[in-house]
Amino acid sequence: MKVYPSAKIRNVALVGHGGSGKTSLAEALLFVTGAIPRLGRVEDGNTVCDFDPEEERRGISVAMALAPFEHDGHKVNVLDTPGYADFVGDVAAALRVADLAVFVVSAVEGVEVQTEMAWRIAEQAKIPRAVFVNKLDRERASFPRTLDALKSTFGAGIAPLELPIGEETSFRGVVDLLTDTAVTYDGASGKGTEGSVPDDMESEEHTVHDALVEGIVVADDDLMERYLADESIEVKELEQALAKGIAEASVFPVLCGSGTKLVGVDRLASFVVREGPAPSADDGQSSAPPVAFVFKTIVDPYVGRVNLFKVLQGTIKADASLVNNRTASEERLHQLSVMRGKEQESTAEVPTGDIAAVAKLADTSTGDVLGARGADIQVEAFEPPKPVLPIAITPKSKSDADKLATALHRLLDEDPALRLERNSETKQTLLWGIGETHLSIALERLHRKLGVEVDTGDVKVAYRETITGTAEAEGKYKKQTGGHGQFGVAFIRVEPRERGEGFEFSDEIVGGAIPRQFIPAVEKGIVEAMENGGVYGYPVVDVKVTCYDGKYHSVDSSEMSFKMAGSLGFKEAMANAHPILLEPISELVVTAPEHSQGDLMGDLNSKRGRIQGSGAVGHGEMEIVAQVPTSEVLRYAIDLRSITAGRGRFEITHSHYDPVPSHLADRITAQKEPARAG
Repeated sequence: MKVYPSAKIRNVALVGHGGSGKTSLAEALLFVTGAIPRLGRVEDGNTVCDFDPEEERRGISVAMALAPFEHDGHKVNVLDTPGYADFVGDVAAALRVADLAVFVVSAVEGVEVQTEMAWRIAEQAKIPRAVFVNKLDRERASFPRTLDALKSTFGAGIAPLELPIGEETSFRGVVDLLTDTAVTYDGASGKGTEGSVPDDMESEEHTVHDALVEGIVVADDDLMERYLADESIEVKELEQALAKGIAEASVFPVLCGSGTKLVGVDRLASFVVREGPAPSADDGQSSAPPVAFVFKTIVDPYVGRVNLFKVLQGTIKADASLVNNRTASEERLHQLSVMRGKEQESTAEVPTGDIAAVAKLADTSTGDVLGARGADIQVEAFEPPKPVLPIAITPKSKSDADKLATALHRLLDEDPALRLERNSETKQTLLWGIGETHLSIALERLHRKLGVEVDTGDVKVAYRETITGTAEAEGKYKKQTGGHGQFGVAFIRVEPRERGEGFEFSDEIVGGAIPRQFIPAVEKGIVEAMENGGVYGYPVVDVKVTCYDGKYHSVDSSEMSFKMAGSLGFKEAMANAHPILLEPISELVVTAPEHSQGDLMGDLNSKRGRIQGSGAVGHGEMEIVAQVPTSEVLRYAIDLRSITAGRGRFEITHSHYDPVPSHLADRITAQKEPARAG
């Protein structure tokens, strides 16, 4: 593929709900523009963009894929994104580098939840948007119904550029509302034939045409004056005004067709080239020192890491040396390539605005910026979606254990929406993801690509213990051996502290009852006993411990004997001080459609949650803030998706610890053998 100047490059993300036909449309775009010789089918597992074994097996896209094609003297980089909520991280990454988002909407199902989610991301990033109403050849397809849904969901900026000719199985073409012409399709070439608007559509076409023209000229004072004066406005002028409205993200044109029947696909390609915005680059940027943004990392079991990047300024040439802005280390970009699905084609250089790939960089990950030494690099940090669903993982074998840390590091390189956590209290390794399917795919990749198998288990809750009363005890450690014995006695008093105040040790020894050099050993024994677990086997917090008396032996006393005395005395005093179990409480901030408020509050109440506040946040959404026991919301990502049909989202943070209700404490402690009191 030849090198194109920035003005002749288009970066387009296909986004939308799962099953709307994005991958089939990408395949159709490649076919009708001559980039591939045959048309693959998602059902057959032979499309360019769905090449992962997980995608072929499940029949869905689980990762972003790059598929460039050439059309009318331009290069178009198509970013085919997954449509399922679990893989929103790749959607966010694609929209970060796209200059136009084409929302693929099924004419059968209409506007679905992931379309709304992706629209919100694009809207926040002010990315130009267009819509392709797909599957118009299917049974129950309706363009008017879908158009009404688009307008009611996304507002007045929705502007149809085309009307379908025929319905369902009789769908055969489109009417171009700008040129007042019809384009019909017959055969498998995907090439349309231009003609007159069908007689039965003329009245509707004129009405929609006038509304479209009015919607386009309203943003241009000169055109508006001419329009109101009934002057003729050339199609080229309307196209230029339309392109301006698209670039400003104020007009969202709607095209229509069928990706599998190749109807309207060639027109979509031409629209992207003609009206789609070029990368925001000028001559100054093109000649500036090179800077690139890495937006995706692919782990290949044979090649290693492959980094996909977009050139933000300058031109990057093969064998260039660039500095990683995060690590300050130099990276040599030995071989640059253009990726189409899993296929790679070498390229000598990558200009401003273009997208390419490079393999075997030493320490570059998704979100990193590479630039010439001394280049002015100011790039907004890439924030992947926060993972909200954890699972506990353990290696299946010793061989897996030896490779696990390295494999997990590579897995997280490929997917920043995953997060790894080692919980020191529960001694569990936790892998966090967006949802169950996301985690399932991650573990499949861990096995297939990196050769590591793991077992999964439930996430344990980090319970703690404290006391509600005061108690005293004698800790006595006496042991006689063949030589010197061990002897130490420490009298211990325990008292409760306020929640969150932590541990306090008080030394009240007088008269040398315990030699000064052994007092720290007493404290060390108490601290270790607290960490190893109190009466119920959980770490002890928020207590004051006083050592107020003791006994020692001039020969047999040692640090070890007083450490054991402190531990034994603490355990006995703890058992007599009315110990209670504490559970972690999480603060939950839930954002969801207003109509879900009642169901959400009812669910949170059933989870022992305490509502802290709620209110509207705009766009028909409301926010609920609640404090809920962590044990009740370990799988809240699944519950929320069910209650809100996937339209809800939440953030969760640790808040504090509270006593566990007595009826639940019995059940929790029954699952864990109580520690011996001493």
